[in-house]
Amino acid sequence: MSGRLFGKRVLVTGTAGGIGRATAVVCAREGAHVIGCDLNPGAAKDTVGLVVAAGGRMDSVAPVDLSTPDGAQALVEEAVRLAGGVDVLVNNASAIRFAPIDELSYEDWSFTIRNELDIVFLVTKAVWPLMKAQGSGSIVNIGSISGYRGAFFMPQNAHGAAKGGVLALTYQLAVEGGPLGIRVNAVSPSMTQTPHTTPMLEDPNGPAQAIRERIPLRKWGQPEDVANAILFLASEEASHVSGVNIPVDGGSAAVG
Repeated sequence: MSGRLFGKRVLVTGTAGGIGRATAVVCAREGAHVIGCDLNPGAAKDTVGLVVAAGGRMDSVAPVDLSTPDGAQALVEEAVRLAGGVDVLVNNASAIRFAPIDELSYEDWSFTIRNELDIVFLVTKAVWPLMKAQGSGSIVNIGSISGYRGAFFMPQNAHGAAKGGVLALTYQLAVEGGPLGIRVNAVSPSMTQTPHTTPMLEDPNGPAQAIRERIPLRKWGQPEDVANAILFLASEEASHVSGVNIPVDGGSAAVG
């Protein structure tokens, strides 16, 4: 532990696995009191166990539905009760439905927008008055390279639209938050191996090889790769960094 987040209260959404779990572990390792949340109580509890076993501090709120104003507000209120406030918010939680546009129902489109864009707005809106009152805060939103380029291996129209919205919201909130001492940034992964993507990446008949060949580093990311970028943006090392999007993509953003 180097203490890069010593004494910070870090709220991470979607901590049952993948990037959220890795972020919780990394932030706790760096001295933060982590408050996590998820819809999956069992897996969220497992993340707490990993953090505590490593000597860190973490509380979890699960199950919690962040797609409603009441759910988002209740989460932030619980974070205040457990930790006394929020210094860092990591908007990681999401849920997605995929289909080509001529097959994607409006219900599935709305589900994806609600669970990838609306929840970022709702949780940020709930935490904003706390950060405004204390005159400081760091918000890190999880975007995606699909937010600014098309995906070749599967139809991601709703996902790309939602993540494009997350990036646009990030830039606007950086402008609004700057005079208040609130920094707002984003991290945009490309293909990252998580419990959700592992079956596709391990499918011998799937797109894994084609995906790898389009990444200059010839490998997909791991959750820890994304968590380390989040750590930088959350820490005081990034005290003069706001309104940026860091691609964590093995060089994919450089490919024309």
